[in-house]
Amino acid sequence: MLMAHPAVLEDLIEQYETLRALHAENGSHAARQRMNDVAYTLCVATGTRDVDAALIAARHRLPGARPQDDSILTAG
Repeated sequence: MLMAHPAVLEDLIEQYETLRALHAENGSHAARQRMNDVAYTLCVATGTRDVDAALIAARHRLPGARPQDDSILTAG
């Protein structure tokens, strides 16, 4: 499996979290569709099948990630 560059993963995580916040605020169709597109890209880039697993996998591939980091919990 090809591995996405950590910078790409970091950008995708940031985009997804921003879009999730936008969707929560205004629920626009455009924000929802873009969030789904980014979620799909995260899944492809990490070899996972759902966005939660993709986010965990992506975070573990970022520089400075440690095996004991609890990536399931998010701030906020």
